[in-house]
Amino acid sequence: MSGPVMNNITNVAKMILATGLLTLMAACNAASDGGAAAEPPLAGANIGGTFTLTNQDGGKTSEQQFKGQYRIIYFGYTYCPDVCPVDLANIMLGLKQAEKANPALIKKIQPIFISVDPERDTPAVLKQYVSAFHPRLIGLTGSAEEIAAVAKKYLIIYDIRKDEGSSEYLVDHSRQAYLFGPEGEPLALLSFDGTPQQVADEITRWVR
Repeated sequence: MSGPVMNNITNVAKMILATGLLTLMAACNAASDGGAAAEPPLAGANIGGTFTLTNQDGGKTSEQQFKGQYRIIYFGYTYCPDVCPVDLANIMLGLKQAEKANPALIKKIQPIFISVDPERDTPAVLKQYVSAFHPRLIGLTGSAEEIAAVAKKYLIIYDIRKDEGSSEYLVDHSRQAYLFGPEGEPLALLSFDGTPQQVADEITRWVR
C-alpha cells in the first residue's frame, strides 16, 4: 500500500479510535455518577451523511430509504482478492447469528456494501457478488465522483493502483465496518477480525 494512502488510513483510524476513547471515558464517568447506560463508541462522531447511488438492480438508492432502520455499511470492491470477501463473510455471518437469536432484527437492520471500484463494479457484477454473503445485502455503486463524495463522508480512503501497461489493478482502501442507527447516526465499528459471534454480540448490544 502506497505511503500517502497508508498515512491517510492511519489518520482516519486514529480519529475513530480517539472518538471511541473519548466516548468511553464519558460513559465511564456517567456510570460512576449515576449508573447511566453506556453510549455507543462512535456516538457524536462526524461520520456518514446523505448519498444517492446505483443499486445492484440498476435503480437509485438513497440513504433516506433506510430511515428508521439500523445500517451495517462496509466499503470494498468485488475484485478484491482476499480482504473484502473475508471481511464481508465474517460480518454477514455475525448478522445471521444475531438474526437467528432474535428474528425481529431482520426488519430492523439493513446491510449495505458500497463499491470503491465503480469502473468494474457494475450493477450486474454487484448483484452476483452480494448474493453470496447475505440475502438482504444491498450492493451500491455509482460514478467515480459519486463514490469519492460518499467515501469522504464516511471517512473511507481508497486508491486505485494500476501497473503501467496492464488492464488489471488493485484498490487500496481503509477497512471499516460501521453500524449506524435508525437516523443514520454512527454507533460502533464491527470487528471483522473477530469471530462472527463477536460481531453478533456487538450488533445486539446497540440495536434496540
